Amino acid sequence: MADRLSRRGFLTSTALAAGAYGLTAGCASETSGPAARNTGGAPKEVFSSPGRKLSGSLSVLMWSHFVPRHDKWFDKFAADWGKKVGVDVRIDHINTVDVPRRAASEIQAGRGHDLIQHIAPFSQYEPSVLDMTDVVQEANRRWGQQLELCRKSSFNPNTERFYCYCPGWSPDPGNYRKSMWQKVGLPNGPGSWDELLRGASEIKRTTGVPCGLGLSPETDSNMVARALLWSFGASEQDANERVTLNSDEAVAAVDFMTRLWKGAETEEVFSWVPASNNQQMIAGKSSYIVNSISAWRTAAGTNPAIADDIFFVPALRGPRAALAAQHVIQQWIVPKHAGNPDAAKEFLLHYTANFPSVTYHSELYDLPAWPSLVPQANGWLDKDPYGANPPNKLSLLKTATSWSANIGYPGPSNPAIGEIFSTNVLPTMFGRAARGQVSAKQAVEEAEGQINRIFRNWRDRRLVGG
Repeated sequence: MADRLSRRGFLTSTALAAGAYGLTAGCASETSGPAARNTGGAPKEVFSSPGRKLSGSLSVLMWSHFVPRHDKWFDKFAADWGKKVGVDVRIDHINTVDVPRRAASEIQAGRGHDLIQHIAPFSQYEPSVLDMTDVVQEANRRWGQQLELCRKSSFNPNTERFYCYCPGWSPDPGNYRKSMWQKVGLPNGPGSWDELLRGASEIKRTTGVPCGLGLSPETDSNMVARALLWSFGASEQDANERVTLNSDEAVAAVDFMTRLWKGAETEEVFSWVPASNNQQMIAGKSSYIVNSISAWRTAAGTNPAIADDIFFVPALRGPRAALAAQHVIQQWIVPKHAGNPDAAKEFLLHYTANFPSVTYHSELYDLPAWPSLVPQANGWLDKDPYGANPPNKLSLLKTATSWSANIGYPGPSNPAIGEIFSTNVLPTMFGRAARGQVSAKQAVEEAEGQINRIFRNWRDRRLVGG
């Protein structure tokens, strides 16, 4: 099959229908409970005939979405598209933590699914996947420019290749229990890392309820580690892909996390999995977590009193910045072994064209990389279609792009960054210092040593700059 589709191959024979686009933006949980209340008004789906005749089969491997409603919709959506274009579509959902291992296994074996989706950096697989530049260019032609956050999460400036296709993302706000924070004089939640340390420590001292920031080798701990580093003015690399971790700012961030753990957390955070912070918040056993809106969505169905008490704050201010990593970044790859890459790429454009439905059926979890697709975004966030109390609880997400950054910021999510993320270098750095195994300075030095080795390997392969 063709490695790339021509631009003409993507031109549609029918115009996009003028659908009633609705936005949904947010998160759900790895242990999602009863579905949120649906007030109706699902966006109209659209269909455009592919620019070439498709046939055969298309196999897709993807995560089991944190919102069960999404997968029920997606599976039918994909099957319906397949019937219209003459492709037999098979969808295999697995736990998100198992996707990287399964993808690595298939890539190594040279056989498996035609299309694989993950929710964290997949840049380390660039040598084994097809270039998605043609898909991105066609998407830009149809819907305007892709969000820079999503572009930097999918494009390698050194090879000028899109190693994956990124049609959507999810923000990573702070989730806090309003009743608890009112009692420490911060009814609107913490606005800075210093306020988090002060308020969460007081809540734990007076109530025994800890703060829930992970320090284990898992996705959410990776996100928090980067947000804290950036807020102190530190990062893994600079904009030119030069390693910059070993700095006074990074040492200060690690020292801060040690103090926060000692004052406001418990030993549990060293063994957390991605679901753990959600579960703690839903059970009323955490005062604050950094996550998508997952826990809140689940609590709305299992414990409405907790849900009504959960509110959100944007990225916390630090000495130098107020930035959060994106919580989820869609990474769709077509491995070189794919038997039907043409169908995979055409399906991704069809999926993107229907992002209003993606966001709606994900209960506001998935936001678009092409904002023009959901012009009612602000209206949806100001009045949640799934019954938020108050209705505008998600309104802060209207500014999420201004306080969100890609993994690898201020540089791109290059293959070295993908490997650093997947091997959990940064949460391990924070965790070792918090446990007192090494000093903050030693932890940073150790981590930079690992990062330098990873960067050298990818530079030798001419896949990383600097």
